[in-house]
Amino acid sequence: MKKLILLALVGLAAQLVDGALGMGYGVTSTTMLMLVGLSPALASASVHLAEIGTTLASGASHWRLGNTDWRLVLRLGLPGAVGAFAGATVLSRLSTAAAEPIMAGILGALGVYILIRFAFRPPRVATVRTSPHGKKLLIPLGLVGGFVDATGGGGWGPVSTSTLLGAGRTAPRTVIGSVDTSEFLVSVAASLGFLFGLGTAGIDAGIVGALLIGGLIAAPIAAWLVSRLPSRVLGVAVGGLILLTNSRTLFKAIGVDGTPRTAAYVLIAVAAAAILAWTIVQYRRRPQQDVPTTAGPELATVGAETDRS
Repeated sequence: MKKLILLALVGLAAQLVDGALGMGYGVTSTTMLMLVGLSPALASASVHLAEIGTTLASGASHWRLGNTDWRLVLRLGLPGAVGAFAGATVLSRLSTAAAEPIMAGILGALGVYILIRFAFRPPRVATVRTSPHGKKLLIPLGLVGGFVDATGGGGWGPVSTSTLLGAGRTAPRTVIGSVDTSEFLVSVAASLGFLFGLGTAGIDAGIVGALLIGGLIAAPIAAWLVSRLPSRVLGVAVGGLILLTNSRTLFKAIGVDGTPRTAAYVLIAVAAAAILAWTIVQYRRRPQQDVPTTAGPELATVGAETDRS
């Protein structure tokens, strides 16, 4: 019972992070499940099964709030589902010994990306409520994002949301709402891929249910917090935490032990803390640059049909 309560809290915390940043549920949850001993494939499978419920609830909420561009949802989500199914099939066929350092590497890289992205290049602000991007960008982006999401236990948000926000051509609330809604397709496809590769053996319904309950509880809280938390600072903190927690597996895989491992932990922690402190200083100097991811004026689409590439 204590383990399930802890996992529900993990799901709650992960959804709060995801709600504030538009990314992080899968990466955070998978990292924590691996820390408590689940294999990479089972951790990713459990998270994606739970995400079927959380992404459905999140997508419905965004739709009701007018944050969804259905054209973007389908053009991004359908190739994302293909990539996720392929990634789940690949991961489920790897041995635990081979999969652990691979997943830790992917998660660690995502942690570095989130940390640097929010510290040095926070998402730009746009007001267009319909995405101007076409298939040339969205199809390969969906395929890569879905594959990384399944093999890394998370990554749909860091890959898809960051790319679209970084382009600065679509309102943040539309990007977040559409990416979160399309993630339902990715979660279903990844779950089918894991069930195809693993069967139901080893998948604990209690773990999936605990993550789901925590995420569903957090969803409305995250919607409230997203307009109040500085997403830039939170992104840096989460990125540093993900990098630090996954470095243990990476050091073990490459044979770093004893004093060198401790020194490396300290170095990573100090570097992440320094970047976080610098980000807080920058935020306090220019708080207006930290725009809530789902906030924004209700503006009409301007020039959305131009430059579809």
